[in-house]
Amino acid sequence: MKKWIAAVVLLLVALGAYVAAGPYLAINGIRTALAEQDTGKLERHVDFPALRVSIRAQVEDSLARKAGSDLQSNFFGAIALSLANSVVGTGVDAMVTPLGIGALLQGRSMWKQAIRETVDGDAYGKPVPADPLKTATHHYESPSRFTATIQDENGKPVVFVFKRKGLDWKLADVRLPM
Repeated sequence: MKKWIAAVVLLLVALGAYVAAGPYLAINGIRTALAEQDTGKLERHVDFPALRVSIRAQVEDSLARKAGSDLQSNFFGAIALSLANSVVGTGVDAMVTPLGIGALLQGRSMWKQAIRETVDGDAYGKPVPADPLKTATHHYESPSRFTATIQDENGKPVVFVFKRKGLDWKLADVRLPM
């Protein structure tokens, strides 16, 4: 009987350790997918629909704030803002997909090769892999929410939010400094 209780306790501890390590495994999976430029692997660690909704809302809110209440209250200004939101939303929807991220990675690779920022310095070599979360600080906000924060070039925080669904952790939100 004691062996069964010990086995159950050991199983629960192992399951808890796996769930606690989940965000770090997701970050490592994103890092690997970016280095290999594998959008299929990236899709396993990123919740693209949730990420699209989040980024689109942030960009539209930023656009509305920059437009100001004077432009929004004007009939023609409101139409212009609506058109701008439509264009920006379409751009976000197109870019925050596995194919959009793949295109960005391909463009980044070509640029890195052009400026010879490759692993071996050869113009035809592999580019230095992207690692946006390299200097991130990590924090659990709850048992199902984890954040990794980096500083942009202006020193403003960019927060990557990972959410747990079952045992899997995925990137579900990026809080941009607008």
